[in-house]
Order: sequence, then C-alpha cells, then structure tokens
Amino acid sequence: MKSTAGPMALAALAAPATAFLAPTAPVGSTQRAAGAQLEAAVSEATAPSSATGASTGSQGLTAGLLCTSGLALAAAARRQRRQKVAARASAVSLEEKRFPVLTKRPPVGSFPKLPGVVHPGVVTGRCLRALLDDASERGYAIPAVNCVSSSSINACLEAARKADAPIMIQFSAGGAQFYAGKALDNTNCHAAVTGAVAGAYHVRAMAEQYGVPVVLHTDHCAKNLLPWFEGLLQANERYFETYGEPLFSSHMLDLSEEPLEENIEICVKYMERMAKINCALEMELGITGGEEDGVDNSDASPEDLYSKPEEIFQVYEALSKVPNAHFTIAAAFGNVHGVYSPGNVKLDPEILGKAQAYVKEKTGCEDDKPVRFVFHGGSGSELSDIRKACSYGVIKMNIDTDTQWAFWDGMNQYQKKNVDYLQAQIGNPEGPEKPNKKYYDPRACMRSAEESTIKRLERCFEDLNCKNVLGLGPPDPAQNVLGPSRGGLPA
Repeated sequence: MKSTAGPMALAALAAPATAFLAPTAPVGSTQRAAGAQLEAAVSEATAPSSATGASTGSQGLTAGLLCTSGLALAAAARRQRRQKVAARASAVSLEEKRFPVLTKRPPVGSFPKLPGVVHPGVVTGRCLRALLDDASERGYAIPAVNCVSSSSINACLEAARKADAPIMIQFSAGGAQFYAGKALDNTNCHAAVTGAVAGAYHVRAMAEQYGVPVVLHTDHCAKNLLPWFEGLLQANERYFETYGEPLFSSHMLDLSEEPLEENIEICVKYMERMAKINCALEMELGITGGEEDGVDNSDASPEDLYSKPEEIFQVYEALSKVPNAHFTIAAAFGNVHGVYSPGNVKLDPEILGKAQAYVKEKTGCEDDKPVRFVFHGGSGSELSDIRKACSYGVIKMNIDTDTQWAFWDGMNQYQKKNVDYLQAQIGNPEGPEKPNKKYYDPRACMRSAEESTIKRLERCFEDLNCKNVLGLGPPDPAQNVLGPSRGGLPA
C-alpha cells in the first residue's frame, strides 16, 4: 500500500529510540489479506447451484463464514502486533529500504543511542535539531566532508557506517560546479547550483541505503556568491512544496569579510526565509585564516582570527528572534584553512567556553552550551585542542584538506603498485601480449582512492569522539558483490 504522506513529514518522523527499526507491513495489510480470503470463500459458497436447496445451504454457509470473520481478523491483528515487536529488534531489510527521491513513504528506522526522531538518511528540521543537540550533550562533533564526486560521497557514507556514526556531506561552490561538469556555463552560478542539486539527489538516493543519519550541507558562501545561495533556496522551496522538507539540511553564509552589522542583517533576512521550510543556517563570525576553494585570507590581521563573546552573543540574539530559527555559528578561535604541521596552528578553544558562559548569563537559559559551534580550518591542530573545542559545544568540524590528500594518495599508491601494468594497453611483465585492461579500468584506481579516504576518515571520527554513537555495531559484509565477469571491480 502506497502511503500518501510526504517522505519526511514532520508529524510522521517520531520512532522509538530503543532499536534501529525495521518497517512493519503497511497497516491493515494482514487483515486485508484475511478479508480477501474470506470474501473469496463467501463468493464461492454463494455461487448459483442447480442442486435442490442450494440457496438455503449457501445462506447458511455464508452466515457461518461471516461469524468466523471477526475471529480471523482478530487473530490477524495479533500476528501483526507480534511482527511489529519482532521488527524492532532487527535492522531495516534490503526489501524495505526505500529510494527517497522516488517515493513519498516516510523514512523508517531509528538508533539505540540517538533520539527517536533521528532516522537513517538525510535529516532536516526537528530531526536535525535532535541530532545536533545530542552531539552537544555528549561532546562529539560530526565530520563535515567536502565532496566533489559521487565517488567521494560514497566513501563518506561507507566510512560513517564503519564508524557507526552520523556524517555531514557538503559542497562548496567550486566543488558543486565541478560536480556539474566544467564545461557547463556558470553565469549567475548556474553550474554551481545545478551541481549542488545533483549531488543532493545522489546523497538522498544513497544515504538511507547505508543506514546512517546524514546532514546535507553547503559550505562557504561569500557575498559575491549570493546568486548560488538564492538558487539553492529556490530548489529547497520547490522540494518543500512536494515533500514537506527542504532538499538540503542546511546552508552556510560566510559574510565574515563584511561589517558585523551587515553580516547579521543579511543572515537574519535569509534565516526568516529558511525557517519557513525548516532549513538550518550556518553563519561565520570572524575570519578563518589561510586559503580554501579560492577564498584567500592569508593576510588577515591576527585580531580577526579570534571572535569576541560579545560578538557571538550579538549574532545569537539576532537570529534567535526569528520564529523557528535553527542556526550554528562558525566562530573564529585561531582556525586556519589549509595544511600545516601539527602545532603550527594556535587555537584558543577557551574563546568558545567563555562565549557559552556569556550567552548563558545574558539569556538566563539553563543550558551550559546554548550555542552550537562549527569548527573550520582544523588541519594541523593539536588533538587536545580539538577535543576541548568539542567539550565547549563544537558539533561540526569541516574536513577537506586531509581528505583531498587521502583521495589522491590512494590513486598514487595504486599507480606505484601497478606501474608496470599501466604503461600500455597490452604488454606487461607477464608477457608482451598480455592485456592490462583490468589495471587501467577507472574503477580500480577510484576504489583505491575511496579506501584511502575511508581510512583517513576513521581517524577523524576517532578524533571527534564520534565513533559508535549510533549503537548499530559493525556493518555486515556486503553480499553478491559483482566480480569482473559481471561488471564488478576488476583488480
């Protein structure tokens, strides 16, 4: 039975937190099956007969069958209840995993260690709030990985399932443009919007299959990239009209180069629009040093690398006035984009701790960590500083530089290992007529890149206290993985 509910209608998202729920049969399906059998029996019994007294006999049989219908349906209902109880102790089956873009059925499943509303797949609205609140309370941060291809997305999902953890998948404007194809015109950020939307649909199609919660996000958007932001919001609004939730979980506005008042004013304007579709906002306060994706802050003055508690409260106060607002703050506490040797980045996580105390005092709230902070530019940071930042309410840490290297290094190591088989289509150390197709097949080097990325992300999950937070345990080995003769990985 096809549900008429939106895929993530907010009223349908609540699920028990005691297990990773498997979906039960559609309500009433067992009863309907029993009823159909009963109806067939009645129809057969009441069919016209030439025998004397057939009419009277059929009426008696009909009455007898109808008398038992209540008992049959009651028994079916009991079986249904037993099946539901059993389902709650098992994982979502392959048959029940849905394709969110192609169905309106609500998402299914929850996790033993997370709030019950958090489900596998892309999380938005109150599900996202619950996940980030859990991260703040338990002191872990979710890795947010910049992706530029379906291969890097799949590596992130695989790494998250291995770590038994949620993950954030995000696109920068440049990465989104690359996802769309470099030959596509990018006037008014057209290609960047198209690529981000295409990547979002890929994530939505795959995330629930891997069985982990995924926050779907876009990264830095400076003032000159506001056409990109506008295009993404339009995509979210259209998606919301159909499915009752935004296409993305959240978006980032990076107006840190603008005056603080202008930064806040523009963020509030967009927050008012995003709150109507349950989409979250990440804003940047202060400047993250270094260079990333064409944004170069290498010459930023030192005082701009450290946010002040008063500024953080100013942002918090302004955005909190927006009804249904959900936001995070990327405050500066010495962060620097790029790659540096450990110890060369001088973080001051105490800024975050002082800001939390200041906001709590000013608002009179009971939460010791009222602000949800985001950590940019963490490469080269000391592990102790990363862990301290998590303890002060950092719930998201961006990962880009290190995973870029890991992806490349996987390909590089594959090339080094198989160099003698990658010089020509035919001819290798085994003989001049031996073919090399299975070695230069793109899947071989790309899988090596994925494996290298997964290995690096395992360390990220560990550093951020984000391992085994779902409660699912290790994943089962994949079955029926195709071999070379059936189009699978050749080498």
